[in-house]
Amino acid sequence: MVRRHPLPPQWLFSDERLAVDVVRLAALLPPGSGIVLRHDSLSRRARWHLLRRLIRTARSRGLTILLADTPGTAQRWGADGVHLRQHDVRRAEQAHRLGLAVTMPVHDAREARRARRAKADGAFISPLHPTRSHPGAKALGLAEWLRLARLAGGQPIALGGMTLTRARALNRQASGLKPGWAAIDAWEQKAARRGAKAASLFGSERVENGGVPRPGAQRT
Repeated sequence: MVRRHPLPPQWLFSDERLAVDVVRLAALLPPGSGIVLRHDSLSRRARWHLLRRLIRTARSRGLTILLADTPGTAQRWGADGVHLRQHDVRRAEQAHRLGLAVTMPVHDAREARRARRAKADGAFISPLHPTRSHPGAKALGLAEWLRLARLAGGQPIALGGMTLTRARALNRQASGLKPGWAAIDAWEQKAARRGAKAASLFGSERVENGGVPRPGAQRT
């Protein structure tokens, strides 16, 4: 019998499109969140180094790290689980044997059924809303998203134009499902707001002290 792994309620979906370093974003995630590390264009060595940096941050914040790769690589590199693309569904059995959490992407009913057969712990179902990362792609909308979520089995995780406000609305509308949510832009925007606030506070310190930071004031 395949043991199900409980998954975090919120996720960062990372790849090369991130304007902010993924390790910096990881430090902004609520404790207990999850990260799917993709970055497919990096060399194997560079991906390994990036994952190791992430794991150091993850261990101090209780984050779950999934690697988009083979189950064997995910285990050897120290990830908590593996994010399997649809064409790698045959590797799900190996991932379960290794005790890894398994997630898969889902965009339609065929992929949802495949995720169910693979006994994936979670399905990233997208796009729920229009998203900048896939301009022009048709959004699923609530009714179709809910249908795929029930079809896929495991924990459904909403991806595509997601924000905390939209995640809360989805939880109210998804009776009995307890969906998670994932984003790229929402976490980058949080980092930008944090940076703007820090810059504003530092600027105020300089004005109040005649252009010299107050003793003990830290730069961020």
